[in-house]
Amino acid sequence: MIFVASDHHRAHDPSIEVSWGSPAPMFEVPRRADAIREKLEADTRFLRVEMADHGLPAIEAVHDPRLVTFLTDAWTRFQADARHQREVFPDVMAHPAVLEGMGAAYYPTTIEGQLGYWCWETNTPLVAGTYPAARASVDIALTALDRVDAGEPVAYALCRPPGHHAPRAAYGGYCYFNNAAIVAQAAIDRGRSRVAVLDVDFHHGNGTQQIFWHRPDVMYASLHGDPARAYPYFCGTADEVGVDAGIGTTLNVPIAAGTGDDEYLDHLTQAVQAIDDFDPELVVVSLGLDTSAGDPLGDLLVTGDGMARCGRLVAELNRRTVIVQEGGYDLATVAIDAHQWLSGFAGFSSPPATG
Repeated sequence: MIFVASDHHRAHDPSIEVSWGSPAPMFEVPRRADAIREKLEADTRFLRVEMADHGLPAIEAVHDPRLVTFLTDAWTRFQADARHQREVFPDVMAHPAVLEGMGAAYYPTTIEGQLGYWCWETNTPLVAGTYPAARASVDIALTALDRVDAGEPVAYALCRPPGHHAPRAAYGGYCYFNNAAIVAQAAIDRGRSRVAVLDVDFHHGNGTQQIFWHRPDVMYASLHGDPARAYPYFCGTADEVGVDAGIGTTLNVPIAAGTGDDEYLDHLTQAVQAIDDFDPELVVVSLGLDTSAGDPLGDLLVTGDGMARCGRLVAELNRRTVIVQEGGYDLATVAIDAHQWLSGFAGFSSPPATG
């Protein structure tokens, strides 16, 4: 199996996030991607290829160009007053209730105001290397699409930072640019008429859903912790199905705490069947591994064997596929889980040959 990775993600190395008002150690760390890469490179059945630069057009086809401009130099602008902060968070956010009945908010001119205009939560800091890492993450995803367009049946994009929480005009949830949505839109722009995004991250991909909410040509199907208890809390219920021309192209499957392999596979079967009925020309998988038993940000009980079974089930769609890395925060298991899921998809059953 082809996989795309780079070292650029290491530039995004925040040490803290802010959870419930308190600084906490960052879960979304460079070691996540490095561990997965090392595991795949140790198996000769996986072939790493270098990413290619794709520029801004594919990003701006999905995201507000002003968000892209903001992220380009936000950290530098904030540091211009000699603040010398390692991480930058907003301290005010543009909550819609503040101006309810008064019209839309104007766009702030200061970096302080713009931070709260674009960021929607406090777990997603900016550091010196955030923008180049986020740009590289997009290029990794688009390079995987390039390889599928060139004839590969599947390619895996080892993206970091992840992307599925980033809507069209905001960043948050550890996500700056929505890698999976950018791939899906690029696939449409390259001539496909229907694309499906299958999101198996423990957390609902609110950003991907928002981007394609009105769209009949892109299906979004997500399995995730029930938002009654799980981040991001405000969306991901089963009755969210899209609007206007997009009615029926959003499928949400909320999952109960403690769900293990067999029950999870039952839920995944539902999503796979819906995607098969949609009959897409490309499937984009948002591969979150935080469904794993023991993940610090999830409460499901999927095992390594369950990961392999999930990969095999998705492969039964028998469609060209781009697999984009999202979450997965247990550093003891994330590489094993990725290897199991991808090996299951590829149909690898014998022990790996190492090299």
